[in-house]
Amino acid sequence: MNYVTKPIPAGKPVIGFVERPWGSFKQFACNSDGTVSLMTVLPGQRLSLQSHTGRAELWIVIDDGATVQVGESKREYMAGDEIWIPANEKHRLSCTGAKPVRVLEVAFGNWQQADIVRYEDDFQRPAKGD
Repeated sequence: MNYVTKPIPAGKPVIGFVERPWGSFKQFACNSDGTVSLMTVLPGQRLSLQSHTGRAELWIVIDDGATVQVGESKREYMAGDEIWIPANEKHRLSCTGAKPVRVLEVAFGNWQQADIVRYEDDFQRPAKGD
């Protein structure tokens, strides 16, 4: 089934940076179609190794100690780091530290659980879907 119902950017969208007298802010999805989620991963836990056909994702790391795999590359990220995950790319978020890790996810395209393909999963969930 084709889950692509909204435009998915081919590359990481431009992130706006606006300065104000009190500081600044970044705009990750200014007036664009998207879904924003805050993911929290507990110590020693990880998401499934997965991909999505209907969306691309921009992850903004909030807490130090996030281990992220995109494709075959895996590395640790720190608070403030941004990770672009194209549609159909395998990816996984893990918490290897002693405190939970939070990542803000900005998804571009059609956010739905039905488009998940799981390659590995610690919780024996189905290979596709919810």
